[in-house]
Amino acid sequence: MSNTRRTSTKISATERMRTAREQAERADRVRRRVVVGAASAAVLALAAGVAFAVGGSSGSGSADAAASGPLVTPANAGGPDGTVITYGKADAPHTLEVYEDFRCPYCEQLETTTGRTVQQLADAGTYKIEYHLATFLDKNLGGKGSRTALAAVGAALNEGVDKFKQFHDVLYANQPDEKSDGFGDVNHLLDLAGQVPGLKTDAFVKAVQDGTYAPWAAKVNEAFNSSDVTGTPTVKLDGKKLDVLSNGKAATPEQFTAMVKQVTG
Repeated sequence: MSNTRRTSTKISATERMRTAREQAERADRVRRRVVVGAASAAVLALAAGVAFAVGGSSGSGSADAAASGPLVTPANAGGPDGTVITYGKADAPHTLEVYEDFRCPYCEQLETTTGRTVQQLADAGTYKIEYHLATFLDKNLGGKGSRTALAAVGAALNEGVDKFKQFHDVLYANQPDEKSDGFGDVNHLLDLAGQVPGLKTDAFVKAVQDGTYAPWAAKVNEAFNSSDVTGTPTVKLDGKKLDVLSNGKAATPEQFTAMVKQVTG
């Protein structure tokens, strides 16, 4: 399916998602995540292309034998328990927090529309980016693509922050339909890694094949679950939430730049 057709399908589902979410909030007065049965979560996600978190556990850990192995934190990971990935200059005056799930179609829309501008502003020293990654769509949609991709991203981060960022961008540029589980195939992930020059070292390939960073991916997702963020993509600049997704459409580079200027002056 082409990107254009896939984006159209996602946008058409937005109003159904919004209505379902508002009704649930009014009926149940939820504060953050609502603990629901896996079946109902899957139905909601499949019907509406949902890209917001439901349930207290988001599909990491028990379903993957590798996730129960020893915790290995990638080099270059930071934040509490090594669950945050920072891109940009450490002394940047501002911090942009980005919350994403690799199977999230709205994250793909934002990254492929405005991701280059987001990076350029970081490269220019306007802010540093802190990535907070999640795997809740594995639970909502079934499969293991989010956590398998995140574990592979850990292997890329171990090779270097720049390698992580390039691989991150390649994954979004080649995101399968969210209801398929294309990222659950490590061989497919390794094929995509071939698009990042110098990434496929022997150590990287072995780490992806062995699921070395699956326990770390579970830890990263736990940190997401402990945050006050209930949906992806969520973007905050110095703690202020930016309206990067409106009516199912990602902010344009110009709109994003204007929002950044409003916060940074």
